[in-house]
Amino acid sequence: MVGWQRTGTAIVRVVCRCYIKSNGVKRRIILFYIFFGEYFQMPSSSNIDRLLEIMARLRNPDGGCPWDIEQNFASIVPYTIEEAYEVADAIEKGDFDALKDELGDLLFQAVYHAQMANEEQRFNFGDVVDAICTKMIRRHPHVFGDAEIESAEAQTLAWEEQKAQERAAGSTAAGDDPSVLDGVALGYPALLRAMKLQNRAARVGFDWPDPGGALEKLKEELVELEEELDGSSNAAAIKDELSDVLFSAVNLARKLDIDPEAALRQGNAKFEKRFRWIETQMAKDGNPIQEADLDAMEAMWQRAKKQAN
Repeated sequence: MVGWQRTGTAIVRVVCRCYIKSNGVKRRIILFYIFFGEYFQMPSSSNIDRLLEIMARLRNPDGGCPWDIEQNFASIVPYTIEEAYEVADAIEKGDFDALKDELGDLLFQAVYHAQMANEEQRFNFGDVVDAICTKMIRRHPHVFGDAEIESAEAQTLAWEEQKAQERAAGSTAAGDDPSVLDGVALGYPALLRAMKLQNRAARVGFDWPDPGGALEKLKEELVELEEELDGSSNAAAIKDELSDVLFSAVNLARKLDIDPEAALRQGNAKFEKRFRWIETQMAKDGNPIQEADLDAMEAMWQRAKKQAN
């Protein structure tokens, strides 16, 4: 097929390998090839190559950007995380012009890391594309193979089972004992990591049967925190008890099928809206918030809550 460029070629190459291995999936793979080629416009080779060339030039010690040259994997991580959040923000706002721009920034982060790896002769951007293509095909045997999966829920279970097998194989290869908690990245935001750890433990039965148990555990942890606050000035002990409260709150959210990160974002937005209303109203009343006492601000806060209702 004419017109497949760098990214597309990587996918076709993986698909062809699957076809060679199993004649039984011949029709399915040919259909995929036609469908993908007809409905998805891959980035042109010149665009991808241009981005890779820009990155290489920025990192070139001879005439490149001093800031970019100084960076390493660890120093770039905060920017990678930041760009992912900005993608999420654009989606939440429904701003697709911003989404296009933010996705470009996130793609640039992938290119940045690949360039640094290439400089150390570890891997390059093409290897990154090949790896994700291979992984997606391996994890979708119902699309690229003979497996039959009846529903999205069944696919989720099959996906998690495949990932579990991959994690176990990785642990064994590293000489470590496999654990159901393997692969829960330390770099995840704390709320997300807490929920993932809890979900993993729940798969082997370490879980409350209903939200009521999680709620009672949260109440128990709050009592322990209160006791620590009343009887101790040990900051480390208070922090430890507070961590249990937060972890238990995430667990309750999980049992209620509520994304704790989304719930907290909602709480943030609610607070911001009400606080901005207080600022505006107090300024109109000739009583700037910077000069108000806590009682006055609390009274306005109660008005803001009624205003929202």
